[in-house]
Amino acid sequence: MINRTVLVGRLTKDPEVRFTSSNIAYSRFTLAVNRTFAGPSGEREADFIQCIAWRKQAENLARFVRKGSLIGVEGRIQTGSYDDKDGIRKYTTDVVADSVQFLESKNQDSNDNNYAPRNSRGDNNNNSNNTKYQERTVEKKQNTPSIDVSEDDLPF
Repeated sequence: MINRTVLVGRLTKDPEVRFTSSNIAYSRFTLAVNRTFAGPSGEREADFIQCIAWRKQAENLARFVRKGSLIGVEGRIQTGSYDDKDGIRKYTTDVVADSVQFLESKNQDSNDNNYAPRNSRGDNNNNSNNTKYQERTVEKKQNTPSIDVSEDDLPF
């Protein structure tokens, strides 16, 4: 049996990290995916698809992307149900992300220091791990050799 889905769309709001009772990070987010055809009014419509990412992927979403960011999600569809406060059965459908790809580069004018995970605990996680990440990023940028390539050498 096969249960795979691939989506490319834009985030409808900033992702937020939350934690389970066993301290596992997760992030629920909605992806707006344009339909390939126009509606009766001539405007393109979109589907708003609920997704969830776990662990490091959830943390990376909160750290590196914002509302409106274009991302790709590969995962599986998962359905569930629960009883609401009035005892009425509600059904859910989510895409559980196995892989998330950031499809746009960050704005070149933005300051990398502004990208810290947001989470439901209220802390900003501007700790030594974030500093270590920034130091490694700067170190890699400084040690990266430049390559001169003419357009005639490119295969496309």
